[in-house]
Amino acid sequence: MYDYLVVGAGLYGAVFAQQAMEQGKRVLVVEKRPQIGGNLYTQQVEGITVHKYGAHIFHTNDPEIWDYITRFARFNRFVNRPVANYKGELYSLPFNMYTFYQMWGTVSPQQAQAKLEVQRREITGEPCNLEEQAIALVGRDLYEKLVQGYTEKQWGRPCRELPPFIIRRLPVRLTYDNDYFDARYQGVPEEGYTALIARMLAGAEVRLGVDYLACKPWLDILAKRVIYTGPLDAYFGYRLGSLEYRSLTFEEAVLPQTNYQGNAVVNYTDRETPWTRIIEHKWFQFGRGADGAELDKTVISREYSAAWQPGAEPYYPVNNIKNEALRAEYQELAAAEPRVRFGGRLGEYRYYDMDQVIAAALTASREELGRPL
Repeated sequence: MYDYLVVGAGLYGAVFAQQAMEQGKRVLVVEKRPQIGGNLYTQQVEGITVHKYGAHIFHTNDPEIWDYITRFARFNRFVNRPVANYKGELYSLPFNMYTFYQMWGTVSPQQAQAKLEVQRREITGEPCNLEEQAIALVGRDLYEKLVQGYTEKQWGRPCRELPPFIIRRLPVRLTYDNDYFDARYQGVPEEGYTALIARMLAGAEVRLGVDYLACKPWLDILAKRVIYTGPLDAYFGYRLGSLEYRSLTFEEAVLPQTNYQGNAVVNYTDRETPWTRIIEHKWFQFGRGADGAELDKTVISREYSAAWQPGAEPYYPVNNIKNEALRAEYQELAAAEPRVRFGGRLGEYRYYDMDQVIAAALTASREELGRPL
């Protein structure tokens, strides 16, 4: 009945489905959740577009990716400039001249550079873990106030037990540029991500609330090929063991005030505060509703990091040596599945930004659509 069965209505699945339909292919999309969009799902609450599964700011330096995604949505000019709250002290992120002034009182790049060089001397060799890597980048003062507590809450383990590569891309600037992403193109869809995904999936048959793995035998016979974006280990019944993930939970509240924190994202970097950040969703749209009107309410989400348990949503792969070895074993099994292609964060057990997801899905679609079914 179908050329492709796409498992998962998130960004990867939607891009692949759109590309396949553009080439005249018949596509069935099945999604376990009751809505499309995956973790990009947005919903209107009190006239505010709420990011239900955490803040998502699109950013890329690739004009091809930007041209592609803007076919399906008009993006606003939102730029991510998060704030760090350490026990009531506020700091600019990412690390820039504002941050160094707030931490040390330095007012010139030369003063900040000298302070950084003194602090970095603590690490003399190649960093062996995240703590050493962070100190080698920004020194102990910034590490202890702005990195350590937040990171240990996020990953559920001491920084000394985390690999250094997690933090190697942390921006450190001797300028007053506090744009978090150094990207040529960035923003948030004006109508939210759900509308964007819906436009991509237009023309496909979409079945929501369908657990592919529970219905696999009769779903597989409906299509010639399967594009699977669910958890890699779950596909194989965890026969080699479970890959580790970090999960998230959200505590959402509608507040009868116009402004709660004055910024879209505030990170709480001390270890004692149980949540990692608070998102105030209206600021993704500059404090106004979808119709441009000012709003007398606001919606916030407190975000908590948690260990993944069966039944919870997997968000971030834990890319340590143990899990990388297990992923390689599962990928060998995946390579032996001739009718199935595995893709996306979960299907490849890889951390992807949104533009990387799109690039991977476009590459997969070009390879797939260039081969006979």
